[in-house]
Amino acid sequence: MKAEKFSHRKSKATITFKKQDGSPLAGETVELRQKRHEFLFGCGGFDALDFAGGKYDGGVLSEEERTGKKELLDRIFALCNYATLPFYWGRYEPEEGKSDERRTIAAAKYFAERGIVTKGHPLCWHTVCAPWLMKYSNAEIIKKQLDRIRRDVGAFKGLIDKWDVINEVVIMPIFYKYDNAITRMCKELGRVRMVKEVFAAAKEANPGASLLINDFDLSTKYEILIDGCLQAGIPIDTIGLQTHQHQGYMGLDWLEEILDRYSHFGLPLHFTENTIVSGRPMPSDIVDLNDYQIPEWPSTPEGEERQADKLVEMYEFLFSNPSVEAVTNWDSKDGRWLGAPSGLLRKDNSPKPAYNALMAKIKGEWWTTETLRTDEKGEISFEGFRGDYEALVRGKGIPFTLRKSQGRIEL
Repeated sequence: MKAEKFSHRKSKATITFKKQDGSPLAGETVELRQKRHEFLFGCGGFDALDFAGGKYDGGVLSEEERTGKKELLDRIFALCNYATLPFYWGRYEPEEGKSDERRTIAAAKYFAERGIVTKGHPLCWHTVCAPWLMKYSNAEIIKKQLDRIRRDVGAFKGLIDKWDVINEVVIMPIFYKYDNAITRMCKELGRVRMVKEVFAAAKEANPGASLLINDFDLSTKYEILIDGCLQAGIPIDTIGLQTHQHQGYMGLDWLEEILDRYSHFGLPLHFTENTIVSGRPMPSDIVDLNDYQIPEWPSTPEGEERQADKLVEMYEFLFSNPSVEAVTNWDSKDGRWLGAPSGLLRKDNSPKPAYNALMAKIKGEWWTTETLRTDEKGEISFEGFRGDYEALVRGKGIPFTLRKSQGRIEL
């Protein structure tokens, strides 16, 4: 797929360079270097909690642990510009009133200092729910859930301004594997009312935040839910679509069908959790992916080549669709969720073919670097992939951002 297929990801601009006295900087060589994409290429950023904030129990990482975490984070976020940070209530606040805020703020600052956009995931979910909620009545659970959202969205305002507000609502009120406070809450309120309450609390805490609804059930049930939420005036900013493909790559026909059905809402689409394994696919008869528990799930050379080929095909297809604003590869390295060989790195942090293939696209074919010369007006004109840039002229780097409706820039 040629770069011309991605013209909707580009903008044209004329940049004027002036001397300190305001006269045109004519006849000067200018090197344009893209620094990051506007499109969000994401990955899980959970390792930053230990690296930037220390261990949860207050301990410190060993030198070997720090070296490994740094190597992982450096490699993954040399490729990606978007990180998901964990807010699973049962882990974030295992004891009521004792949250993981300090370490999570340290991780969010770590990413902010490196120009990485962060998203919190999730604010409301029936799985990994805080067990201490079960001692409260439904009315008290509802209040504590909304208070939790206001507290955490408010505490991270300016550091984390994107949130998976609610996760997997389609199954939430009928979830049967174990009793939990959030399923009880959703049964009482109903799905649309549940979404309305949690989104209102998030919007109240940070009116400028980008709020997502997120689900793995991409059937018409999710479409009906979204339609009902929008009809109810719920301020959904973005639709989150999970694509965990542990049982095998679903293919472009499937992706096209998903995009056709969800783009009609006119909202940005984020592929929030993507997985393609580089080992033996999970058996097709497994209904709940969490039920697949095996002692070891190795990556294989042929599987790694397959993963690279399919990930590139998927990313090219999504990058070519104007409705899509983000895609996140869920696992940074092998052996994470379900022990699957689903990372971009192996367990020893070495890059897999998928990592190298995506790097060749994201920082190669889909990346703008140009050397131009200013005319008598001190101007250059160029077209590039939207995002952050640096213009290097006379040894000085000048930052600027190339946006959708750009026109003219004066530096």
